[in-house]
Amino acid sequence: MSTIKHPVGPQPSKVYWRRRLIVGLGALAVIVIVALIFLRPGSSKGSTAPTTSSASASASKTATPQSTTIPTTAATASGAACKAANVNVQAITDAGSYAAGQLPQLSLSVTNTGPTACKLNAGSAQQVFTITSGTEVYWKSTDCQTSPVNAEILLQPGKTIKSATPIAWDRTRSDPKTCAAQRSQVPAGGASYHLKVSVAGIASTTTKQFTLN
Repeated sequence: MSTIKHPVGPQPSKVYWRRRLIVGLGALAVIVIVALIFLRPGSSKGSTAPTTSSASASASKTATPQSTTIPTTAATASGAACKAANVNVQAITDAGSYAAGQLPQLSLSVTNTGPTACKLNAGSAQQVFTITSGTEVYWKSTDCQTSPVNAEILLQPGKTIKSATPIAWDRTRSDPKTCAAQRSQVPAGGASYHLKVSVAGIASTTTKQFTLN
């Protein structure tokens, strides 16, 4: 007779069946715990929840985007006005020398050198590009400017922003009286010119030199 079906011992058979039941339930519990540890219900390989620090960093980037170009449409910003001493304006050209027929692309940059963020009107209505050679002024962006806009920006400390779209100089002399007329070309053949810019009355401390061939 099998001892599995009919336990043999001094105790009644129901005692042995109870002990086997307890042992069986304990073994089943161990199997379930091991399965939970390795399978991790609700999780999947290759995808983990972002940590608090990475999630916070992502949210911070989304909440405070940084502008790298000057707006070309009307805009307003809040904050204290920039001090001229804390604003560095630079003239920029896309090349140092231009072949015959090649048009110089003029732009500018503005940097906040102060310790705190400040507000500045850097719209096209506040930008002035001036091209000179020697003591003579050959071209000025405000002579025949159309549709100028005011665009206030909040400059973060240590940050630099640039013109969104460069101005193509047609290599002619400018004069408010000749805006609708055909204007004469400036001297070329290796002639040297200087670009100076200003934003909201704050002028660049240096000029950008270039030549026309």
